[in-house]
Amino acid sequence: MIEQDTIRLLRECDAGVKMGVASIDEVIDRVNSSKMRKILIDCKKEHEKLSDEIQQLLDKYHDDGKNPNPIAKGMSWMKTNVKMAVEDSDNTIADLMTDGCNMGVKSLNKYLNEYEAADEVSKDITKRLINLEEKLAIDLRDFL
Repeated sequence: MIEQDTIRLLRECDAGVKMGVASIDEVIDRVNSSKMRKILIDCKKEHEKLSDEIQQLLDKYHDDGKNPNPIAKGMSWMKTNVKMAVEDSDNTIADLMTDGCNMGVKSLNKYLNEYEAADEVSKDITKRLINLEEKLAIDLRDFL
């Protein structure tokens, strides 16, 4: 049970990290503020570091990981492009990214509770990803 929950939790973290990086990539070229751009670039780098850790652990378990849900990814892309078409601003980007962070935090906490038998290493990675998402949402408040 421990190994199964560990793999499942790592898969969800893998999907979450990939979704976070894709979301940042989707908006970074539209950011006007150099401060906001730096916040997003730094956050993306942290996501990529976690992604490497997650991948190493998944490799240990001979698992390929998980991509974000295509429907969720498509809905995110559509929401971003519709909102940006209406108002292409840093405020809109901050709003979209904050919504994404909040959804990520909610999902990751749900999986942390659901896969309670997971090992402490994978739980720690999940908590670090949650903290990263929470920090980004806080850092973007100045742009709302």
